[in-house]
Amino acid sequence: MKKINVKEAVGMALCHDITEIIPGGFKGAKFLKGHIIKEEDVEVLLSLGKENIYIWEEDENYVHENDAAEFIKECVMGKGMYASEIREGKINFVAEYDGLYKINVELLNKINSIGEIIIASKFNNTVVKEGKTAAATRIIPLRIEKIQLNELKELMKNQELMEIKKMNSDLRVGIITTGSEIFYGRIKDKAREALGEKLGEYGVTNIKQVFAPDDKEKIKAEIKKMINDTDIILCTGGMSIDPDDVTPDAIEESGCEMVTYGTPVLPGAMFLLGYVEEKVIMGLPGGVVFSKNSVFDLLLPRILAGDIITKRDIVEMGHGGLLN
Repeated sequence: MKKINVKEAVGMALCHDITEIIPGGFKGAKFLKGHIIKEEDVEVLLSLGKENIYIWEEDENYVHENDAAEFIKECVMGKGMYASEIREGKINFVAEYDGLYKINVELLNKINSIGEIIIASKFNNTVVKEGKTAAATRIIPLRIEKIQLNELKELMKNQELMEIKKMNSDLRVGIITTGSEIFYGRIKDKAREALGEKLGEYGVTNIKQVFAPDDKEKIKAEIKKMINDTDIILCTGGMSIDPDDVTPDAIEESGCEMVTYGTPVLPGAMFLLGYVEEKVIMGLPGGVVFSKNSVFDLLLPRILAGDIITKRDIVEMGHGGLLN
């Protein structure tokens, strides 16, 4: 690229977008790549701090920022997203539909270590809405060595960086509300309303509920009935360590393959997760049911997207697991 004093650049074409920033107001491209500079543009460019501009000169070893962004897009953009138009050398990756955003964090770190390529991303396992940006890319300078782009291409061989997974709102949910105080009508159940609201955020409406006293055998019997006609079983109540809290034992003895009983997340420390005959079963302590954000709220979108949750997934939730 060749540097030219802006006062001598009338009639020349900009080789990159020129950004204008008005504090508390506008931030965006004042002049776009390819704009032919006019006499009246000179003072505007000077007011933007551009005493010099760059004229593009072809060099077989370098790639312009816009072409580089297109190259990166072709390498990394995954399923369930589309690319925005290029603005100021940047491309956004936008959700085609509501879904769960997945990104290979280890691969992302390797890409961002190449040199002058950057990809900024939402957190892994973030719910994104249709039309919202999940990640974005650009290069740092106005041009980049081809060798860096080739390194990216090589790194991406047989690997996927990101995608947006659809969540299945047709899954059938069964709620088993335990507790003798509710079963015998001493107090009113509030779990159905709270959980229905959380599930409804993802379009899940096929919900049934049954009640059981603090009796391990009766809870087990209800779980076994639920296995036949639901995809997700939620057991509420009886998840603590009091003598009458028998729900965890009932879940385990119903044939559940336990993933965890206890999580490094608050609210939700006494949360239970397992699988029984390929169905998901969860034991929800009171803090999960009645808190706005809990371990359940973190895991529900992943389960609706078909993720199989492992013990390692649970362990890693401790980083950022204090939710209130």
